[in-house]
Amino acid sequence: MKLETIAIHAGNKIDQHSRAVIQPLTLSTTYQRGEDGGYPEGYSYTRADNPNRRSLENVLSELENGADACMFSSGNAAACAVFQALSQGSHIIAPDDMYHGLRNQLLQVFKGILEIDFADLSDIKAVEGLIRPETRLIWIETPSNPLLKISDIYELVKLAKGHQLIVACDNTFSTPVFQQPLNLGCDLVMHSTTKYLSGHSDVLGGAIVTANKNELWDKIRNIQVLAGAVPSPFDCYMTVRSIKTLPYRMRGHAQNAALIAVFLEKSLYVEKVFYPGLESHIGHEAAKKQMSSFGGMLSFLVKGGAAEALKIVNAVKIFTQATSLGGVESLVEHRASIEGPDTKTPGNLIRVSVGLENIEDLIADLEQAFKSID
Repeated sequence: MKLETIAIHAGNKIDQHSRAVIQPLTLSTTYQRGEDGGYPEGYSYTRADNPNRRSLENVLSELENGADACMFSSGNAAACAVFQALSQGSHIIAPDDMYHGLRNQLLQVFKGILEIDFADLSDIKAVEGLIRPETRLIWIETPSNPLLKISDIYELVKLAKGHQLIVACDNTFSTPVFQQPLNLGCDLVMHSTTKYLSGHSDVLGGAIVTANKNELWDKIRNIQVLAGAVPSPFDCYMTVRSIKTLPYRMRGHAQNAALIAVFLEKSLYVEKVFYPGLESHIGHEAAKKQMSSFGGMLSFLVKGGAAEALKIVNAVKIFTQATSLGGVESLVEHRASIEGPDTKTPGNLIRVSVGLENIEDLIADLEQAFKSID
């Protein structure tokens, strides 16, 4: 099946009793055992499994062309399960431009447990220079958050396999619609399903998809069940519903983002635009090699400093100044102010999650907001 068909059907199971076309929501926390004490339908307790969660994991696995998937209560919980599955003292190489929530998790939660080096993953030689006997994992985030850096997945996988390392890729920005890291050789794919997969800014969740069911995957599944950071049946139901429109939503996000990127690149108020679909982007060629389109996220540097950037995000009328991304509504954010005093994000950077509103309205809104710094 093609992506659009998978999105609609792989997460749905027609109820055999009512014949309801849409799979019902199963809220029960426990399930009746058989006469022999077993579990005839495969369900015992909802922390371990649930029909709605199983359906969501199935559609995510098929969309990423994986062997299996695990759902978690958030993207951070999903990534945490991967890090927990590593042996104490393991070394991780992660992007220097990494989602700050995961960066802080590595630095604070796993302090003294794992060793971490942050690197520019677009520099393969620099990454190779960091590999040591204890290295177990290369964590890729491409495009990165918030500078939209592109890591060459092909080259990183080639390097990693030569050293028998695990490669995990945060695919939140691209989704399987535009990029399929498992097909490029990665072992694991991570998603914050809160973002594009849910797509309406109303459901929290995270997922890990694996290329193979192996010992590492058994550990991740065990962490899911025993640690219990799992989504509710309702959250799974809502995410399955949203995924049905994912391929079409993503095309709209990408189309609008590409037009806004061109507008911003021509603006007298803008110093630099970070969008991999622009030929001026340093990672454009690598992005073309591994992405079918360039997504709905971009960021840009305002001419001036943090004061000018804050004026713009406070002057928009259609865009909403808010954290997060991937919803149908357009968001802007002064990223450095949420990342805290240790941020490496420039003070004049604005991150944009381009929504599905009319493109002329979005551009007009930015134009009027720019006038606030005149």
